[in-house]
Amino acid sequence: MDTLRGRLLIATPAIDAGPFVRSVVFVLDHDDNGALGVIVNRPLPSDVDDVLPQWSDHVNAPVCLFDGGPVAEDSALAVGVLAADESVTVPPDGWRTMAGRVGLVDLDGPLPSAGQLVGLRLFAGYAGWGAGQVEAELEEGAWLALDAREGDLMSPQPEDLWHEVMRRQSGDLRYWATFPSDPSTN
Repeated sequence: MDTLRGRLLIATPAIDAGPFVRSVVFVLDHDDNGALGVIVNRPLPSDVDDVLPQWSDHVNAPVCLFDGGPVAEDSALAVGVLAADESVTVPPDGWRTMAGRVGLVDLDGPLPSAGQLVGLRLFAGYAGWGAGQVEAELEEGAWLALDAREGDLMSPQPEDLWHEVMRRQSGDLRYWATFPSDPSTN
């Protein structure tokens, strides 16, 4: 399988319990050893200002922490998108490129300078899979691996992202956007 890095994993209705129900995961890293990503459609009620106040002016709306996944939920991860402006040639100190213009920002390092990033989100925890695990779950039909669009990672309405991504698909996948949260009430 080609790398899933920079793509979205969209939970199918086969995942009907647990932390991944209707989740949209942006895959930050994927190789033979496994995969790592963050759930991008789960804003938490915690304001960034309450947890990491120095970063609150740098994150995109909504200015809150996001539930990045069930692994290491007591730690924070900063995911940023570099500006596409060619005059910005130097990424922030502590930058680690993950996929294209998306990367990790060291929360213990200096704050990014104005114009270096067009987006930044803070995640509590992350999603992780061991070697071959995500491939097996894709084969079982638990996930769809779909192309990410530029605005997906920093969507201003992240709670609508699962429906938006499904709606933009072609064929029968598009109809999944109307799949009820609880099929027994349909």
